[in-house]
Amino acid sequence: MFETETLRVLAEALATLEGEFSALPPISTPNTDSAGSVLQEVARRLGDNFPYFHPLYAGQMLKPPHPVARAAYALATWINPNNHALDGGRASTAMEREAVAQIAAMFGFRTHLGHLTGGGTMANLEALWVAGRLHPGKKIAASAQSHYTHRRMSGVLQLPFAEVPADARGRMDCDALEAMLASGEIGCVVASLGTTATGSVDPLPAILELRKKYEFRVHVDGAYGGYFTLADNLAPETRAAFDAIHQADSIVIDPHKHGLQPYGCGCVLYSDPSVGALYKHDSPATYFSSRELHLGEISLECSRPGASAVALWATMRLLPLVRGGEFAKGLACCRRAALDFHHRLAADPRFVTPFSPDLDIIVWAPKTGSAESIFREAARRNLHLAMARLPGSFFGSSEPEVPALRSVLMKPEHHDWLERIWDILDQATNAAAKQQFD
Repeated sequence: MFETETLRVLAEALATLEGEFSALPPISTPNTDSAGSVLQEVARRLGDNFPYFHPLYAGQMLKPPHPVARAAYALATWINPNNHALDGGRASTAMEREAVAQIAAMFGFRTHLGHLTGGGTMANLEALWVAGRLHPGKKIAASAQSHYTHRRMSGVLQLPFAEVPADARGRMDCDALEAMLASGEIGCVVASLGTTATGSVDPLPAILELRKKYEFRVHVDGAYGGYFTLADNLAPETRAAFDAIHQADSIVIDPHKHGLQPYGCGCVLYSDPSVGALYKHDSPATYFSSRELHLGEISLECSRPGASAVALWATMRLLPLVRGGEFAKGLACCRRAALDFHHRLAADPRFVTPFSPDLDIIVWAPKTGSAESIFREAARRNLHLAMARLPGSFFGSSEPEVPALRSVLMKPEHHDWLERIWDILDQATNAAAKQQFD
């Protein structure tokens, strides 16, 4: 079930790495006599998890790293570089710069400043921090369906937050946004290209049109959905949003979601490199080794794992970020699985499906009975879904919220497993209905 061939490849690469330091005198290595028993205990403990790596896990945004990412990350830990200052990780710093440049090119940035972070939360914090420095005291505006991190990070930064209503498809309502912009109190608008709950894509072209009339920064939160810019099967309205990303002031993307990376690996990008001046600080004990820019000089984080940069670089070396490539085809396959699953749900009289997926997240609710019961019955049959509390208006309900089922079909294998997933969902739904009437 687990891929293990890269263990052999890793051993060969480790021997090569050791050879790079052959001029050094030998040193003793740690005693590992008890490591085997400890690792066996670790393996047993890790068994107390949902099978995130398996296609029957179709719940939260959890995607297994690519084998080359796992191996490259492990290989780098023998050195354990720190990508804060150049003398902490020369090679891994260069690899981070190259990897970030490839991501910037994927989005069409002609110039950029950017770096990796511990994840989307930290990346979004940095982008909102820059917005606050450039528009001090002004509000951060984001959709009601945006990730909660925007409201929370606005609080951390002591910036006011404005929640923009969402439309019936979970996208930002631009008429409501313009009414807020007219006050002149908003300094940054967050456009979510793939909301966490429903995968909805905010109308970025319309938001950018409003920027021509009102002064504010546009920040794209593509932590979950950003890589779909490479997919070739997006709906026209969704495609238009991704094609406009290059006009944003800042972008966040999480390689540890669709980028096949281990946790945690986020990335923040700015279109204007001059914002780097906002990060300016002095650390005479850290930045003495080179006159080149140290990544710590353009990051709010200090120590950062060079292993994350090595793993990302290796993955993109194997799977370049190009339309029509193997990586892009995997994204298209995920969306195809979501569309096919939505079609089945929409045709089944037992379910309500509020809208077709923009990316690869599907939400639905039973017309009768309990979503939670279906969730439990599916789990009993090894199909792991997720639940979400969504606005009743999505489902034509007068209730403020509706408990709904949710799936993120973010593994390309999900498409091949769709028949099995549907059979289990059918069994779980019937079992939940039988419980209701017993």
